[in-house]
Amino acid sequence: MKSIVVLLSGNGSNLQAMIDACQEGIISNAKVTAVISNKADAYGLERARKVGIATVHLPAGDYQDRESYDQALAEQIDRFEPDLVILAGFMRILSDKFVRHYMGRMLNVHPSLLPKYTGLHTHQRAIEAGDKEHGTSVHFVTEELDGGPVILQAKVPIFDGDSVEEVTARVQEQEHRIYPLVANWFLQQRLTMKGGKAVLDGETLTEHGYAAED
Repeated sequence: MKSIVVLLSGNGSNLQAMIDACQEGIISNAKVTAVISNKADAYGLERARKVGIATVHLPAGDYQDRESYDQALAEQIDRFEPDLVILAGFMRILSDKFVRHYMGRMLNVHPSLLPKYTGLHTHQRAIEAGDKEHGTSVHFVTEELDGGPVILQAKVPIFDGDSVEEVTARVQEQEHRIYPLVANWFLQQRLTMKGGKAVLDGETLTEHGYAAED
């Protein structure tokens, strides 16, 4: 049974998608073994407790700097011997040393069609730019913020008059579909990162990941 450790700071809807996918066999022969949060009130921790998953609250205020926090975080993660580390709304910038420790086995989902709109407030930025299309990207985590190789994207429309909340809901629905799928690809050893590129079933993926439009 493969081990997945999830890091989060908030509601944990993508955690719930992972839990459900493991239970339903969408992610096969794997389970979420631990959920770690920097926020004590993160609802994702409660989601984990409800189904008997180990939880860890690791407050940043207990540590002098990012490096010492990340060292403690890595120690907690490694207790669970993860095959895959999932970032699910973990609202901290990770140190380079931490990222290198998990390089090639840590995934993130970012709410934009990378490389467009790295960073925060992506839905608002897409609306303000007048974009008709937006979406989400699952990617490997590298030292570059939101800059790791993209594995899979899902697109959603932006309609005239859409609110940020409406676009957010549309994007999250797709995140909950594609993130478990990519996790399963990785755990089934179909997906790797080689030479800074995502490789699926032996084929190097394009900048926009699998099934990107030409």
